[in-house]
Amino acid sequence: MESLGADVMLALPEVILLGAASTVLVLSLYAGRAGEALAFWSSLAVLGAVAVLVGFTTTPQETFAFGSLYIHDPLAVAVKLFACLTAAVVFMYARPYLQQRSHARPEFYVLGLFATLGVLVMASAHNFILVYLGLELLSLCLYALVVFERDSSDASEAAIKYFVLGAIASGMLLYGMSILYGLTGSLDLAEISAHLGSRTTDSIALVFALAFIVVGLAFKFGAVPFHMWVPDVYHGAPTAVTLFIATMPKLAAFVMTIRLLSNGLQELLTDWQQMLVVVTVLSVIFGNVIAIAQSNIKRMLAYSAISHIGFILLGILSGSDFGYAAALFYTVIYVLMAAGAFGVLVLFASQGRSMDRLVDLKGLGKSSPWFALIMLLLMFSMAGVPLTVGFYAKLYILQSLVQDGMLWLAILAIVMSVIGAFYYLRVVKYMYFDEPDEQLHVRGPGLAQAALSVNGLLVIVLFVFPNTLLDYCVRVLN
Repeated sequence: MESLGADVMLALPEVILLGAASTVLVLSLYAGRAGEALAFWSSLAVLGAVAVLVGFTTTPQETFAFGSLYIHDPLAVAVKLFACLTAAVVFMYARPYLQQRSHARPEFYVLGLFATLGVLVMASAHNFILVYLGLELLSLCLYALVVFERDSSDASEAAIKYFVLGAIASGMLLYGMSILYGLTGSLDLAEISAHLGSRTTDSIALVFALAFIVVGLAFKFGAVPFHMWVPDVYHGAPTAVTLFIATMPKLAAFVMTIRLLSNGLQELLTDWQQMLVVVTVLSVIFGNVIAIAQSNIKRMLAYSAISHIGFILLGILSGSDFGYAAALFYTVIYVLMAAGAFGVLVLFASQGRSMDRLVDLKGLGKSSPWFALIMLLLMFSMAGVPLTVGFYAKLYILQSLVQDGMLWLAILAIVMSVIGAFYYLRVVKYMYFDEPDEQLHVRGPGLAQAALSVNGLLVIVLFVFPNTLLDYCVRVLN
């Protein structure tokens, strides 16, 4: 009983989040019109409490619970903190958009809390079963969120595509896990790693299982050639939901990849490096090139996300501690940039007009200079322009590649970054050099505006003090 009690205390953030999400769901049913406000403020309070609790349980070493199913280490703590912060920011941005369209229902926040719980479960997963449970909890919530606007044919189509392709990818991932279980006799990541170190298993069968796992991970990341769902889902989903999909799943995909490839399959480093090289090269090239041809800003940001995923995978495929730290740094910075970019779109879309096309940003620099400046900083950061933190995010990835002797990949990444700068600068051109079709003014709640302002300014602050976050990422993954 003492052991069980200690295990429960270690997993207390997940237990509290599960109980709170269930409680918010039930209470909102009986709160009537006040249910949405109750769900919103309760969700923010719960996320804050969980983040504080996670911070207080920080440990410098690995601690296991529930028969080694659950691991509590610095990586788990970092991902959980970032996930709680991201979910809170998404809720603040999304609320005015949902209220204006009469979609302000408590289900959005409840599904968001359960999706966050899925990320927390994956962050502490040390067993194939727990990895898969966390992944499916997150995925099922995302499928429901995509079709949150039930009368939208675009949202319904996007949800069906997402669900079908997601099911296929989950099946491939599960099939790869089952083959590894058959070969090693274990679902525990440490035991699998130790078994692979002895090299008593057929290498061809291992590579076969690894291929299915890499395909599943590539789909969850949205990497080429498993990216076909990304632009359709970004475009078809309500912008507030796209904001959630563009941020939270990236943290989940990163930690799942580290747990599976680094913690469990590090002995197969050479094999999964070769697979990831193909995926990353295609993602960086196709993401940047196809984004140039987009006139819809949500689809442009979708292909931009694919190129950024390529950069994250470039750090992971190095197989070194610094490469992993650089990938975590890039993931956090990308989540920050994506949240801000979609936050601007959500804030202006909440004024009753669509903000799906690039031309909808015309004249934003004149009608709303402050938020146009925020968008400019975010676009420059995504392009990797100096004086923004996106420059350091790309620089650290390139540094890890050079250190590991992958100079050609670093050169390719630089070339594609220069090409990709075109479509980011096009956004700036529309905002500052084109006359507006109509005036855009922000009248949203002060909380969302304040959060968006902080979000935008962070790309400058973190450029001045990048080592604060980088050193933390290095400690987490050392």
